[in-house]
Amino acid sequence: MNPDLTILGGGLAGCEAAWQAAERGLRVRLFEMRPTRGTGVHESDRLAELVCSSSLKSTQVASASGLLNGEMDLLGSLILRCGHDSAIPGGQALAVDRTEFATRVTAAIAGHQRIELVREEVTQVPREGLTLVATGPLTSDALAADLAALTGAEQLSFFDAIAPTVEVDSLDLDILFRASRYGKGGADYLNAPMDREQYEVFWEALTTAERFMPKHSEDTIYFEGCLPIEVIAERGKDAPRFGPMKPVGLDDPRTGRWPWAVVQLRQENRAGNLYSLVGFQTQLRRPEQQRVFGLIPGLAKAEYARWGQVHRNTFLNSPKLLTPGLQLREHPDILLAGQLIGVEGYVESAAAGWLAGVNAVRLLAGREPVTPPATTMIGALLRYVSDPWVEKFQPMNANFGLLPHIDLRSKAERKQAYADRALAEIRDWLAQLD
Repeated sequence: MNPDLTILGGGLAGCEAAWQAAERGLRVRLFEMRPTRGTGVHESDRLAELVCSSSLKSTQVASASGLLNGEMDLLGSLILRCGHDSAIPGGQALAVDRTEFATRVTAAIAGHQRIELVREEVTQVPREGLTLVATGPLTSDALAADLAALTGAEQLSFFDAIAPTVEVDSLDLDILFRASRYGKGGADYLNAPMDREQYEVFWEALTTAERFMPKHSEDTIYFEGCLPIEVIAERGKDAPRFGPMKPVGLDDPRTGRWPWAVVQLRQENRAGNLYSLVGFQTQLRRPEQQRVFGLIPGLAKAEYARWGQVHRNTFLNSPKLLTPGLQLREHPDILLAGQLIGVEGYVESAAAGWLAGVNAVRLLAGREPVTPPATTMIGALLRYVSDPWVEKFQPMNANFGLLPHIDLRSKAERKQAYADRALAEIRDWLAQLD
């Protein structure tokens, strides 16, 4: 194949971009370095493998992540389609079977007649032809160095953490109870209730446990939306129970009251035999994970299918480098997408890939690139990461603070108004897109 578009990276952004470009007639060559070279975090050679969580977040459009999902559904996202097809119980979240999800994405990409999938590492960004770099936060050292040389910008980095996964047969289901917060959705979460004494013992063990200290730990900058549980605990004795261990909206059926604190476990696969500890990203050493998390009621004999871990993530100072259409300002034939540009989250990454794929088609045809309206979540998010006025850039999730304000006192009404406006405008914009 003589490709029209070369894409580096077979994650969520790269796959979404490849699909959108190929569906619009481009010949795409997609490079993915796994399994030729691993990352230390991915466990298979499947494309779009989910690492940190099995959730594509909310299905409710009156939430920021749910609105982005709704917009991506309207835009014909491959990632969202495969997510719905791989869905497992998750309350109001679009939880997916990790293996089935990645298998579906891989099959779609590998089976497309206009996509050539190449399994090899690329160490330099091509300087000729139309190229999209979507190698994600685990970009190889050689390619990251070439990107830094290409952009001339200081490369930023932070550390990300992964929550452990346990086998459900090893849990004490007489202690855990099934429920979703405030009864919304099905009773899809296992909940481990703690009284005050249990919580304080756990907090003490968590804050004094031995941690794995990654290389270059002196420049550790965590993303606030994915802090290790022990880092949260260091901020104060009550910090975890006002964060990932908050008991709000969870009535313990044995007492009829909220516990002092609670640990939620979310189903990880369709078979329902694996559950992850929600919000329990960690850098504790493995024996310490087993000891400390064994203090959680119901997890004393838990068997771990996947340990929590820390890995180094890389992203560029995108507001100084990118146009709103996701081109490098100094190299307009090179586009970037995904977590590499500082969007944080699975669907956020796919959304950047969607726009990059569509704009690649337009650029090849000699047309101006586009960006969805600023009143939409995808448009607001991608404008944020390309806004040269942004200082002290940090990765960003979808959130309502990015959208133009609607003056309504009721928070619920305001969120619904944001969603109604965004979905109407994304439909109009899509209808006019040619």
